[in-house]
Amino acid sequence: MRLPTLFISHGSPTLAIEPSPARDFLAGYGKELGKPRAIVIASAHFNANRPAVVADAHPGMIYDFGGAYQALFEMVYPAPGDPAVAARVAQLFATAGLAPAVVEERGYDHCVWVPLILLYPQADVPVVQVSVQPALGAAHHLALGRALAALVDDDILVIGSGSLTHNLREFYRGNRAADAPAPVWVSGFEDWVYDKATTGAVDDLVHYRERAPFARENHPTEEHFLPLYIALGAGGEGAKGRRLHSSHRNDVLSMDTYAFG
Repeated sequence: MRLPTLFISHGSPTLAIEPSPARDFLAGYGKELGKPRAIVIASAHFNANRPAVVADAHPGMIYDFGGAYQALFEMVYPAPGDPAVAARVAQLFATAGLAPAVVEERGYDHCVWVPLILLYPQADVPVVQVSVQPALGAAHHLALGRALAALVDDDILVIGSGSLTHNLREFYRGNRAADAPAPVWVSGFEDWVYDKATTGAVDDLVHYRERAPFARENHPTEEHFLPLYIALGAGGEGAKGRRLHSSHRNDVLSMDTYAFG
């Protein structure tokens, strides 16, 4: 069976340790999906001015967050890298005219290891990280994804890890209840993305900044939404999305996961 490509809302790093519907979903979905040969994952927390591909054979850990959750700082995800897959990714980007850089000595940030520690807790699938370029917009990231589409036929799982909504100022404002309903400015954006993703309305999605309701309220900066376009593009021409999971954290942080292809 051909693998889908995934866009995962990774949320807070506490997703790895605190009970939630999103955590339950990811912990079960890896078994349903099966184990791929390798994973190529675009991280919203790995920003560069051009596509960067991590070629480390044994990436370390990056604890790119604060807080008092000592258990998170003690977590290790020892999945190996895959230099051969990294070289192939870089070649695919180069062939598409995307001028990649191959980098080393970059560990797994929480955008990578938090969802993967739930999907594949045995850490037995090699992982290759790629960057996003926040200044280059949605169309560029769709092109990145399309360059990676050939990987899917080789049993390689392509993931974009970001967040369907990501307004941290609102997230931290006041005492938001964990089970509060999403405000209209969040649900309106979610509904628009659902409609466009499930109908394959790529042009609308690429121009979400102008066409989607409440786009800037949900994404004051774009880096957490751009991984969606990598998953969409890697799903292949004509790919439509399926929403696999929908929930919220503190009512404004959407935890939606989509599959494409």
